[in-house]
Order: sequence, then C-alpha cells, then structure tokens
Amino acid sequence: MSLLADTAGASEAGRIIQKRQSVDPACFIGEGKAKEIAGDCREKKIPLVIFDDELSPAQVRNLEKIVGVKILDRTGLILDIFARRARTREAQAQVSLAQYHYLLPRLTRAWGHLSRQAGGIGTRGVGETQLETDRRVIRARISKLSEEIRELAERRKVQAGRRENAFVAALAGYTNVGKSSLLNSLTGSRLFSENRLFATLDTTFRRVHLPGILQEVLLVDTVGFIRKLPHSLVASFGSTLGEIAGSDLVIHVLDISHPDFEEQGDVVSKSLSELGGSEIPSITVLNKTDIASDSFRERALSLFPGAIPVSAKNGRGLKDLKCALALEVEKRFGGRRLLIPYQRAMEFFRMRKCFTVLREEYREDFLEVEIRGRLENIAALMESIK
Repeated sequence: MSLLADTAGASEAGRIIQKRQSVDPACFIGEGKAKEIAGDCREKKIPLVIFDDELSPAQVRNLEKIVGVKILDRTGLILDIFARRARTREAQAQVSLAQYHYLLPRLTRAWGHLSRQAGGIGTRGVGETQLETDRRVIRARISKLSEEIRELAERRKVQAGRRENAFVAALAGYTNVGKSSLLNSLTGSRLFSENRLFATLDTTFRRVHLPGILQEVLLVDTVGFIRKLPHSLVASFGSTLGEIAGSDLVIHVLDISHPDFEEQGDVVSKSLSELGGSEIPSITVLNKTDIASDSFRERALSLFPGAIPVSAKNGRGLKDLKCALALEVEKRFGGRRLLIPYQRAMEFFRMRKCFTVLREEYREDFLEVEIRGRLENIAALMESIK
C-alpha cells in the first residue's frame, strides 16, 4: 500500500492496522477507531486517509464526517494512478470507463454539476433533480466510452488476425517486476520503464530474434497485476488483457528480490486463470537475480523448479530464456515441402495467409511450395489437398 501511495504522489505519515471479527457496516473500522484517526489527523495536519480496501459510498461519507478529511479507498487510489499513467487513447478510455463505473454509485448532492460540462440546457427533465441529471450524464458517458472501447477492440482483433503466422509470447506478472525492462533487453527496444507501479498500461508488441528460428516471434508487454485489482479495471481492460489469453505462450515474470514474491506469483496465477490463460503453456522467469539475496534465489528455485533465473538489468540468463523460447516455438511451428495438384490449388490459396511461403514454383502438373506455419494449419492443409 505504501508503494501505491508513493506512486500516486503521497507520502506516508503513519499506518494503522486493525483486526476485527467483522467489518463495521457504517464506517468499516468502527466509530471509535475513526475518532482516533481523526485526532491523529488534527495533530499531524494530515489531509488524506487511504484505506487498503474498497469502501462503500456510505462508509466513505460517514468516515469523512467523523475524520474531517478526504477519505480514499484502495480502488480510488489505483484508479487515480491509472489515470495518470494512461498514454494512448485506448488506455485513457479504459481508465475513464472504470472511473465512471466507480463514481456512479458514489454521487451525492455535493457532487459537481456534470451536466454543465455536457451543455446544461436541455439535459434536465421536468422535476428532475441535479443529482438525477448528473447520473444521467455519467451513464451517457459510460455508454459512449463503452462503444469507443468496442470499436478499438474490433481493430485489435483485425491486428491479431495479421499476426496469425507469428508466435506470440505474452509477458505477464505483478506490477513492477521488470516486464518492460526484460522486453527491452530481449528485443533491443527502448520502451518506457520505471521503478514504479503500473509504469505500463498499454500492450506493446516487439519482435525478438531467436537463433535458428525462421518464424516471426513477438513479445507482448502487458499491464501488471496487483492484489485486489478493482473489478471495474479488469472489465475495462478486458480487450487489452485478452492479448494474454490469445497468446501462444505466457512468460510469468517474478521479481525474486521482493520479500512477497511468492504471494505476488499467486495473485498473477489466479488472475491468469480468471482471464482464461491457465490452459496456455507457460514458463516462469525469475527476474532481478542481480539484487536478490542468496536465500531468496534458493527459495525461488525450490518453489519454481524449471524456472529460468535472469537479470534484465545486466543480461544474465537471457541466452537461456531465448533457448527456452526457441524450444516452445518449435513445438508449435514447423516447415513442409508440398506438391499440390492444380485441382487442389484453391485450398492452398484459401489458407495461404496462414503460412510463411518460402518458395512457390509452378510445375507442369502441380504446384510446389515450401511453407512454414502452425503445425495444426499445415495438417489441415495436407488433409484438404489429398
């Protein structure tokens, strides 16, 4: 939570941990603890209190009345960070949609008049209150953003179709484990990377050269996961996170210098399962071996047998990772020389986009081709030209 606050630009003045048998429905932590926090805020002149859980709208209102300062829950904090980090139009639209879904049930009469931003005149119905008007404006914006994201998702599907004959490996992991740095080291790219949470919100594809592999191999950098990631963000980033489910391989990156790397790995595994990525072949990469302690390295290797230890910073282990990637490519792609009778040639031309055609010659009685592609596509072609 401290890292989240720091990423958002807040400095931690203190931390309170409370153990309760059940959550207080009125103010989450109970009125007595809330008054205690109010005293600390007055004494230390603290303007903001952040909760490491999602609060209901009523709990936020009650806490702000008691504590006397702005109350922000975990979801609101993460949404604020995402809003600052979004760079592309797609990421900005996804974050905005999540923010509106979060804000809609939290509207009160103290809320700013959104209808003024939308034109004001003509938006108010007979007897309609300002609060109802604002809700209507937000619902309209949600509808517009949802449609925009659907259009962007359709474009993404078209782009994915163009990658049919490429091997796609998705880098997945907890936020700030070094996925972007690893991609840069493997591909020679200069993607933005920073030692901050959620430095990457957009999916980015880069080619990686693997010795002895003719097939095009793409690495895709994805948004990092985090404990208790807001459901609204998961839903809004559905098309972006869908790149993981549509990949040939998942490279699960762990930061083994972090004391909670095991818990972080569990969070990512559960998130991948929810996204439909648990059935996709995967390899585990133990990153930041250059700064991890010996005990952490030994524990990580015992917990993840077969994992590949690397350092994106100094390049250690990257050769082993490339060899592992090459083996995965060879499991799914191959080459073939085919003699296709002209009466079956249309079957080849129908599937041509699924292959990399290395050679194509027209003989007297048949078409001779050398192709590379997915093994299942080659098998399907061979069956159709019998």
